[in-house]
Amino acid sequence: MTDLSHLARPGAQIAVRVTPRASRNAVIPDGELIRVTVTTVPEDGKANAAVAKLLAKALGVAKSRLVLVRGATSRDKLFRID
Repeated sequence: MTDLSHLARPGAQIAVRVTPRASRNAVIPDGELIRVTVTTVPEDGKANAAVAKLLAKALGVAKSRLVLVRGATSRDKLFRID
């Protein structure tokens, strides 16, 4: 599992590029951007929930502290740590 705990500051904003329906779940740092691949399908917010869960685990924070600021229906998302 990728360790992104150095990014886990309150108020920090994290840009994420999501690939749904991937072959495996993964968090891949790519410069300023973080790529997240999930096996879930992008319907009814299932992929967003899977992304939040994976990202929270990689950051070492509770899933409830991650807030989706923008990109609910987009591949490019912005999360904020509360």
